[in-house]
Amino acid sequence: MSDFEHLQWGAEALWKQLEPLLPGLSVEVVARADSTNSRLIARARDAAGQPDAPISVPAELQNRSEVVGSAYRPLGRRSDDTMPYLLVAEHQTEGRGRMGRDWRALPGASLTFSLALPMAPRQWSGMSLAVGLAIAQALDPDGSANAPRIGLKWPNDLWLCDTAAALCPGRKLGGILIETITVGDSRMCVVGIGLNVCPFPSPTLNEGLSQGIACLQEIEPDITPPLVLARVAEPLVRALHDFERRGFAPLAAAYARRDVLRGQAVTTTHSEVEGGVAEGVDDDGALRVRSGQLHRLVSGEVSVRV
Repeated sequence: MSDFEHLQWGAEALWKQLEPLLPGLSVEVVARADSTNSRLIARARDAAGQPDAPISVPAELQNRSEVVGSAYRPLGRRSDDTMPYLLVAEHQTEGRGRMGRDWRALPGASLTFSLALPMAPRQWSGMSLAVGLAIAQALDPDGSANAPRIGLKWPNDLWLCDTAAALCPGRKLGGILIETITVGDSRMCVVGIGLNVCPFPSPTLNEGLSQGIACLQEIEPDITPPLVLARVAEPLVRALHDFERRGFAPLAAAYARRDVLRGQAVTTTHSEVEGGVAEGVDDDGALRVRSGQLHRLVSGEVSVRV
């Protein structure tokens, strides 16, 4: 798919829909980008005048106080440019996932976008779960009451649920990458979303993914990346505002209905918990794994496989 027709994104309509929720919002659609998250992180660094400002993930912030603000002021620009920014790339060439993994995306076949906005939640824990739940509910609203087609794999993946069989919870549909960076006296949060919309043309693109990949057209054959964005953008923004006010605890029951790990035998990269049985997530968004005793695994520390 090196040659493809550029899609009609309706950026102005999207801006009109979101700007009341995010005053000062900018919406940009580009044909090609290395990584939408990387571009928005670079923009935040420019605004702060600190090109080497460290990037954090929410899990690194939840157990410590974060000191923001700096005496340094960037020459010729404001140091508090924290206006929200939504960046969409039709083709993302160097997408990133958790722990430095690559995110594979084909031009015109995937939805890849990032939203940057200032946030100051009381607790960062569970944020990626709240984002995943908002996306799943927007794309699979019937799954809230019935058997869901879109499930959630802790801490940041969306899965297409093929069957209720315990040994086959599904295939990867999308992923979430959340990063934060200090700008002026605020902390900017960059929420990156990648969703497979159309089928991958080559089976070799599945290599390295033990569960395989899925796409949204398996559920809705006529759906396109712009339609997906139009469907998930507002629920995502509302979910982020709600998370900032109330945290993850009110969402725990809804997350449990889509939890593809619950009751599964899992392996982890945690040095003290090589494997066990997943027993869902707690009100802080930590994964509970039973291995002799019950362990709490915090997002950002480990990787989990069925």
